[in-house]
Amino acid sequence: MSELPQGWILAPLTSLLQSLRDGTHTPPERTPQGVPLLSARNIQNGHIDWREAYSYITEENYLAIQRTNPVSEGDVLLTIVGSIGRSCVNRTSDRFTVQRSVAIARPDPSLTNTEYLSLLFRAPQFQGTLESLASGTAQRGVYLGALKEISILLAPLNEQRRIVAKLEKLLSRVDAAQARLATIPHILKRFRQSVLAAACSGKLTADWREKNGIGQEYEPAIIGDVADYVGGFAYRSPTFTKSGANQVIRIGNVRPFSLKLDASPVFIPDEIGKATERFQLVPDDIVISMTGTKYKKDYGNAAIVTRTDHKLFLNQRVSRLRCKKKVLPLFMLYWFQTDIFRDFFFEGETGNVNQGNIGADGIRKAPIELPSLSEQQEIVHRVEALFKTGDVLEARYRKAKAHVDKLTQSILAKAFRGELVPQDPTDEPASILLERIRKDRGLGNEKSESVNRRRHQTKRRL
Repeated sequence: MSELPQGWILAPLTSLLQSLRDGTHTPPERTPQGVPLLSARNIQNGHIDWREAYSYITEENYLAIQRTNPVSEGDVLLTIVGSIGRSCVNRTSDRFTVQRSVAIARPDPSLTNTEYLSLLFRAPQFQGTLESLASGTAQRGVYLGALKEISILLAPLNEQRRIVAKLEKLLSRVDAAQARLATIPHILKRFRQSVLAAACSGKLTADWREKNGIGQEYEPAIIGDVADYVGGFAYRSPTFTKSGANQVIRIGNVRPFSLKLDASPVFIPDEIGKATERFQLVPDDIVISMTGTKYKKDYGNAAIVTRTDHKLFLNQRVSRLRCKKKVLPLFMLYWFQTDIFRDFFFEGETGNVNQGNIGADGIRKAPIELPSLSEQQEIVHRVEALFKTGDVLEARYRKAKAHVDKLTQSILAKAFRGELVPQDPTDEPASILLERIRKDRGLGNEKSESVNRRRHQTKRRL
């Protein structure tokens, strides 16, 4: 900022605080229960979010930390390691302490508004300064010493209060808009699930059957009867290369409805590709992931292969289905998203505490109900049309979310350029306020020293 607003100054951060510390550098041993130990991830969107994972420490360790690094109601918390620049005011008297990744700033109420300081920490002006001071490779951070050297924008005290009041009103509206937008992905997911459920149950094409005089005579079958199943090959990771003409499809590449070929891609040499041609994929093959987190149902993702610039090969724990004449590949892809299939699929889950696995029979023996090929074609046509509508809505949602997400930073930037609320010429300038407080502190120190001298002289006389 080339010119400061009327009555504003750039002041050293430490001159406006009673104290500035970071959290404990040597966190004590975690315990199953006790006093919470807050980390950077617990500070979200200007608030403490205890929904994020956190640790506990013992009462004894908490009391020991509080003697040197106390956290009190009204302190401003600022993340300085990892996701740097998140800030909030501690509005609770509940007991907790913080890790090294969080700094604790205790404002001097005679100089700055607590909420003002927290909001300023979140503003682009301060964020840019903080980012320029960050260092480190594996995990970037800002040293406490560097933080203490920062100067911040200080408005007159009365203007600080007006800025905070205005920001709270505006940002609450932004938060409300974000909350409403956050419901849309769930709505779109339910919409797509409802479309697939209707498609595979016959409800989506009931009018089509009536129009064509066709009854709902779905043929019960199992997947292994209508599609050829192949499990993946255990390619050895030492043979993988970072580029090439033969890409290996691994679990991470298989997402619902699509292959994400740019997700940590690996390739194999031509000679290995020729030796494992049986595991090469062709367009319209369906691949499905067979391993994930136990009990979370975060796998069983199915995608269809389209034409690519290079050959694709099937890795272990990913299976391939190649449809026979009775079933269209896209219809089978839709069927794999239904509750009927997924319930059967996960019934056979095995594995240890963390990893879940499904065997070949979890797919080959799974039930499927087949309409005629002509009805399958109509189902595919209608599902694609409805999904395109969903895609349009999702694109609009992403555009709206991007706009709303930028609003907070835009509003904060405007506030700390002095453009959000009008300046009042009767406000005491921040420079005069700071100087007056310094003098008062100086006089206070002089009086204290004088009293101490008189006490000392009295003792000497006695």
